[in-house]
Amino acid sequence: MPLASIYPLVSTRTLARPFTYVVGEDVRKGTVVDVRLGRSRARGVVTDVGVEAPHGVEPVPVGDVLDEIPASLVDLAIWLADYYGSTPARALELVAPRRRSPRGTRPSPAERDALDGEAEPDALTAEQRGAVQRIVAALDEGLGHHVLLEGPTGSGKTEVYLQACAAALERGLGAIVLVPEIALAPQTVGRFRQRFGDTVAILHSGLGQAERRDERDRVARGEARVVVGARSAVFAPMRDVGLVVVDEEHDAAYKQESDPRYDARTVAAKRAALEGAVAVYGSATPRPESWARLERLSLPVRIGAPLPRVRLVDLRREAGYPLSAPLLAELGRLVDHGGRAILLLNRRGVAPAVHCRSCGITRRCDHCDVALTLHADGRIHCHHCGYSEPLPDRCSACGSADVARVGAGTQRLESELARHVPELERIRLDADTAARPGALREALLRFREADRAVLVGTQMVAKGHHFPGVSLAAVVDADTGLALPDFRAEERTFQLVTQLAGRSGRDAPGLVLVQTFQPDATPFADAVRHDVARFLAGETERREALGYPPFRHVVTIVVSGAEPGAPLRALQEIRDGLDGLGADLLGPAPLLRLRGRHRAQLVAKTAEPRRLARQAARLLAAAGPAMRRDGLTAVVDVDPQSL
Repeated sequence: MPLASIYPLVSTRTLARPFTYVVGEDVRKGTVVDVRLGRSRARGVVTDVGVEAPHGVEPVPVGDVLDEIPASLVDLAIWLADYYGSTPARALELVAPRRRSPRGTRPSPAERDALDGEAEPDALTAEQRGAVQRIVAALDEGLGHHVLLEGPTGSGKTEVYLQACAAALERGLGAIVLVPEIALAPQTVGRFRQRFGDTVAILHSGLGQAERRDERDRVARGEARVVVGARSAVFAPMRDVGLVVVDEEHDAAYKQESDPRYDARTVAAKRAALEGAVAVYGSATPRPESWARLERLSLPVRIGAPLPRVRLVDLRREAGYPLSAPLLAELGRLVDHGGRAILLLNRRGVAPAVHCRSCGITRRCDHCDVALTLHADGRIHCHHCGYSEPLPDRCSACGSADVARVGAGTQRLESELARHVPELERIRLDADTAARPGALREALLRFREADRAVLVGTQMVAKGHHFPGVSLAAVVDADTGLALPDFRAEERTFQLVTQLAGRSGRDAPGLVLVQTFQPDATPFADAVRHDVARFLAGETERREALGYPPFRHVVTIVVSGAEPGAPLRALQEIRDGLDGLGADLLGPAPLLRLRGRHRAQLVAKTAEPRRLARQAARLLAAAGPAMRRDGLTAVVDVDPQSL
């Protein structure tokens, strides 16, 4: 009987290595089996067959065969664990999730969730034809090529994806299409189902466990050859992948915020390389990393209509907030003449803080160092740990009754619209309203079919939606992200304004209002001109001077614990172990407390992120027993999307 190397799917770093077992003749790389591990049993993934047993080890046989995944996904998971400083078992869990037995049959959620698609255009533009030809040529080369498809919203990027997907299917190859948010999945699925029918599957975390299993089974059997989904869809069990599309590639939602902290954009590039597939990254506002590193295919002109006019509203000269006089005037035109508007305010709730005018204290979460947010239910909520309490009548510190609500969130914006323009139907789209299954699709359909309506929401309303009749878009408070202490703050502000502008004027003259206290800021000046190249040139120059991506990688290590000083002490020891790797090390420095745990962070700028993450993983594994004794946890994050 042959021997195989098998990684048991257990999370502890002390067991982050393969074990040797006896397997049957039908077992191969990618087979998922039941294994004995000490006194317990676990699932394990076969990573190699035909190995020799270590000296002095008597291998035991595996149990039942539970599942099977493509061998390329095993290689992808092992690489992911190494690159992101995680463990092979945690990475293999991503490609081989626990499989539960089916109970009956059900229709595909792709059919249920899809919005109506669009007919194929009579002809492509010259730039679209050139882009499709380049992608198809790369498909035929089979060398794992990566390209950036850039152009303003409405320039026809989705049609290029569809044509490239058709070319892959004609060659017997499959396609994976990634979108950054579940909110974009219904629209994208609708477009692909219109063209390719039932061969389209959908994969994202919003599906139930049985639905995810059924869709994965359709993909594994080869019944579905096109997969549309959020970041986890990059691990779809598809064989013979020819095309991987990363739509809205600039979006930070592609980064996973729990271990393994992978970036689906980077993983997509690696999967394409392993499969000899083409990775197409598309955006109207590309990241500096993609702009600098990838071959560019340009679609320079919006099809069918000019880009909308962008107007800055200087809030220093306006009395009304969140609805300024210019914004109310434009909404009034919708009341008179009909049409639709999209208003973006990147804060949930009624007010982001409750502040005492007497002593200056802001009511903060007892478990996190953040202000509590007032919601329409009359309670103040923590958006990190979920804690809430009734809105106090008096300040808990000084007893004053002079308690003020500071700022505005989407719920207050919705109520202000009801007060000033009650004739407009109001549809709110944020994490609170989209939590119920089916609520997202219902909201988008209501807005699409309304005669006079305003879609109010957080950043999800700016992401890739295409609605006819949107003549007005507004960023209610464009300064929200600009003040964040993050080297990507200006990039994200520019992207948000430009992306929202893309929702307006697709089929008629459009207007974008940007309300700001900083009208002279660089992101707004370039957004007014729709000048992506100018913004990226300046941003790239600044990044090079400071040693940030795309010129170096950033790696962070965050340690948390119950006692304030312990995370700093642990990180200082880790820092000592990272000396000599050629990285610039910043910190350790304390972070905000979250969920009752004190945190500290060490930041590294490096040209070799994989080497640094690997060494950090070794140091954490060695320190594991002492850290567990002290109640400390650590996270290594390669290419984090926020600092």
